[in-house]
Amino acid sequence: MIYQVFEAQAALARQAKLLSRITGSWLQTVWPSQPRPYPLDQLAATCEMIITGGITHACPPYNITSSAYGNRIVDVHEEVIAQTPFCTLRRFAKEGVEGQPKILVVAPMSGHFATLLRGTVRVLLPDNDVYITDWHNARDIPLAAGSFDLDDCIAHIMRFIETLGPNSHVLAVCQPAVPVLAAVALLAQSGSASQPRTMTLMAGPIDTRINPTKVNDLANEKPISWFRQNLIGTVPASYAGKGREVYPGFMQLTAFIAMNMDRHIRAHLDHHENLVQGHDDKAAAHKRFYDEYLAVMDLPAEFYLETVEKVFQTHDLPMGKLHWRGQKVDPAAIRRTALFAVEGELDDICSIGQTMAALDLCVALRPSMKRYHLQTGVGHYGVFNGRRWQNEIYPRVRTMIQAHCN
Repeated sequence: MIYQVFEAQAALARQAKLLSRITGSWLQTVWPSQPRPYPLDQLAATCEMIITGGITHACPPYNITSSAYGNRIVDVHEEVIAQTPFCTLRRFAKEGVEGQPKILVVAPMSGHFATLLRGTVRVLLPDNDVYITDWHNARDIPLAAGSFDLDDCIAHIMRFIETLGPNSHVLAVCQPAVPVLAAVALLAQSGSASQPRTMTLMAGPIDTRINPTKVNDLANEKPISWFRQNLIGTVPASYAGKGREVYPGFMQLTAFIAMNMDRHIRAHLDHHENLVQGHDDKAAAHKRFYDEYLAVMDLPAEFYLETVEKVFQTHDLPMGKLHWRGQKVDPAAIRRTALFAVEGELDDICSIGQTMAALDLCVALRPSMKRYHLQTGVGHYGVFNGRRWQNEIYPRVRTMIQAHCN
């Protein structure tokens, strides 16, 4: 029923966009030149916001076509290294550049596409051979592909780490910190030759009992049966994944927006005024951000429900209860992978201490192989994107990788 309501709303939105295009064309016809009366400029700005705004389910392009390398600029092209029905392992290959550290960026499965980490990848590229987990939209995955749960997520990460081979590095952003730590522990437990040299966990919910946020509180207010009954929808027949149970991306987006409603309202009011005043650069920056922010993907229901239950309700990893396909996950087995935990001072999604908990779980690691950084002045998004990520956090990541390359 959830999806049917959304589809009805989407149909109304398409009609509103059509009406706005007609109105915009009419304005251009009756008053083609500037300046126009202020009320007409306001109407034109409103039409523009309706036409270009709204939720989409299409993955935006990465648009990464070049990168600095030493004192020159080199071309970058995307390569598909491995693929399953649920994920593509994508490489950003730099033309004529070989021998750099291989780093797997594990993107979150939290309702947005991996392109949300475009800025993360751009900063990593000059010094590293960068790969990313490009998770697929569950509503586009046929039922015949089977289910996808937390165990499958961990299995994908293990497979991709082994695809990169020995001496690689892994970096998890937010939600996948738990499956990445589990994957590295399992590789260590099996004695795999592909255990990564470093593991960087950024703003991830390793132990959500520590300084609980609103997100953590919401996850514990209801039993898991409530989440299944109220937040899980079935993909309609018009999509390739018809019949698949999913946690719709628009539900997650709605929750994120509700957490900072005042900020989003203010941003859109400012955007409207920038359109009216002809501040094109500011308007373009707003559009770039919200084009990405409003592009959502559905998650397989079993993965979402297990994540809520095992990560946020029963705390399986820090409690020593997490199992993968019947095998206990033991972070104490990690001895060869250096660990770097990064947190943001103002993070209202993953608070201070939740990611740092990984350092205590990896008891067999020597102190020299553990590092922690609390970045002042940034919220959740700022940990992996923007000026502070580029200038203050990444240099520490680079140092960690370079210290464990040999």
